[in-house]
Amino acid sequence: MVAVVASVRRGPPLPVPAAPPNTVPIATGVDLLEGKDGGVVFLWAMATSCWSPGDVASRRLAAVQLVETASASHRAVAAGFGVGEVTLWRWRRAFAAGGVAALEPETKGPKGPSKLTEAKVAEIVAARATGASMASIATKVGVSLNSVSRALKPAAGAEATPPPATGAGDEDQPGTELVPLARPEPRTDERQAARAGALAEAPPIICEGSSLPLAGALAILPALAATGLIKLSAGLYNTTRSAFYGLRSLVLAVVFAALVGEARAEGLTRIDPVDLGRLLGLDRAPEVKTLRRRMAALATAGSSPALLEALARRHVESHPEAAGIFYVDGHVRAYHGDADVRKAHVARMRLSMPAAVDTWVCDARGDGVLVWCEEPGNSLVGELRRVAEEVRSLVGPDARPMIIFDRGGWSPKLFVELVEAGFDIATYRKGIKPVEATNSFAEHHHLDESGRRHDYLLADRAVRIPYDAKRHYFACRQITRLKDGHQTQVLTTRSDPDPAPLAHAMFSRWRQENFFRYMREHFALDGLDSYAKVVDDLERTVPNPEKKKAGARARDARAELAEIEAGLPKALSDELAEARNEAAAYVGSLGQDAQATPARVPLGDLHPDAKVLDPERKRIHDAIRMATYNAESSLARMLAPHYARADDEARTFLREVFSSPADLQVVGDRLHVRINALSAPRRSRALAALCVELTDTETTYPGTDLVLVYSVKGF
Repeated sequence: MVAVVASVRRGPPLPVPAAPPNTVPIATGVDLLEGKDGGVVFLWAMATSCWSPGDVASRRLAAVQLVETASASHRAVAAGFGVGEVTLWRWRRAFAAGGVAALEPETKGPKGPSKLTEAKVAEIVAARATGASMASIATKVGVSLNSVSRALKPAAGAEATPPPATGAGDEDQPGTELVPLARPEPRTDERQAARAGALAEAPPIICEGSSLPLAGALAILPALAATGLIKLSAGLYNTTRSAFYGLRSLVLAVVFAALVGEARAEGLTRIDPVDLGRLLGLDRAPEVKTLRRRMAALATAGSSPALLEALARRHVESHPEAAGIFYVDGHVRAYHGDADVRKAHVARMRLSMPAAVDTWVCDARGDGVLVWCEEPGNSLVGELRRVAEEVRSLVGPDARPMIIFDRGGWSPKLFVELVEAGFDIATYRKGIKPVEATNSFAEHHHLDESGRRHDYLLADRAVRIPYDAKRHYFACRQITRLKDGHQTQVLTTRSDPDPAPLAHAMFSRWRQENFFRYMREHFALDGLDSYAKVVDDLERTVPNPEKKKAGARARDARAELAEIEAGLPKALSDELAEARNEAAAYVGSLGQDAQATPARVPLGDLHPDAKVLDPERKRIHDAIRMATYNAESSLARMLAPHYARADDEARTFLREVFSSPADLQVVGDRLHVRINALSAPRRSRALAALCVELTDTETTYPGTDLVLVYSVKGF
């Protein structure tokens, strides 16, 4: 028997059974055969599992059993069955939890009868005909915004509406074949025509495709159109010069780059030019040198003040509810170059260094309205006079807005001027502040525009502030807030019976500080945008440092002489008396020199090479970024009713939207932007509701007649 076994072991190996033809190998000895009649799994050429056409549960069970019995690896089974590894993992988890029954596919479609009955649809269409918004119709009828949108599609022309976007479970939808990551067609001929002077601007051509990176940034266009940025820019800047990138492309390039986190010109090197080019309707975005060269050419027109004024006027007309209060503050942009630039105090760095100072005006919501370079030597007190002139030109002669500023603008004499000019003011009290008695405080409540309640302990009384050495007095109202034992005193000229709204307006100055912070972090507020410098006004006078030095020498000499005289005897010899008289004469001459030294001298005497940063190109970028910020703020307010955490996460939410891929498809005269689902279903639902409102604006893509239609895949 042993010999027989030994002879068998030494013989040739037994043949491995061959799998049937046309099978797909999954692992060694494991093969899969699928066709119109169903499928079979072979293990060493023996059929171990089979299923008939449409028997999804048996097919999934076969895949799960191959992994669970270690017949093949998880990855190999997923590849052989043509599914993702995550999908197979879900099958295994479902089988472990519920057995074969859990592998049955869920029934697609609504879980109950549709709420959109014929009567509901008729009611929605009738309400829409009266001009009601889609949101109000949804609330009135008792359905979702998406249901209202679906009900109105036939009435608005269903033939212009594309089918649902391609996604999981949408393989059988007709007309959804879009090329993933489609690349725009090269525009070589148009570039050559622009170089030859035969093309003023390349027209936008939409690159249709699916999952196009950064295409979610197109969601900004309705709100950006409301600011008038593109239209107003085109009316102020002459762009007859032939170029492939026109003014529209340049402005939108800055807008989209800022939205995706690259607000500086150098940031274009960190964005795929093709991805950004799709948003512009071109084959690629402009290079850094092109953007700088074109912006430098626009700066020669000197039209940035007119552009900022036009944007401010449009903003005030569009948001009259926010034009009753204006916040004013200065912002310092540090300069780290070698030029002899004047110094300014940078509060966030707690030091004085070369810098440029800008004066910003924001509305009651903290959105930007105006900006300009502070006049050299001016403080906030001096700038407030210009603020009054600019605001008056915006709101008209009959309005009485309130200007709010911090202690840097403290000047009772200026307060009188502002009140006589038809303004109310509010600021923190400066100097010695008398403490209010504890029993003078009372509880007050205020509901802001978002419906949030704010509770205050306030004391309210009339005060008179002296100025001009107490020769004059400024009468106003003092509202004192008590919090955690600390009293904060606010002066205002408003006479509202309830002090709570006035206190809230003053303490809402943080909105402008948040504006500065957000603009610094996301919109390059502190960026130079141009290294160009111009000669400062060398004739303007500045404090003379020699005046201070001469006065210090005279004071030190007088103190030293007094100390010496205190130690001298009463009876002086002739020699000591003569020396004393000579010392007194010298001290007197030092005092005369100090008085004769001018307090101010021309700047050129001290700094003949003084320069200032050329603000023109910076102001163009500021205008574009400010309009972009305001557009983002509008989207955040539109999002608030649909997203519970909008107060804390609205801008973070929108930045995710702007960076999301989306499908672009032109159907008739409409450009459909179908944005990928976001990181959480609740966010996607909120975005879907926002998309309905954006679509309702009927905004056209700049440079075309295509109406933008927004949606979210799967929602």
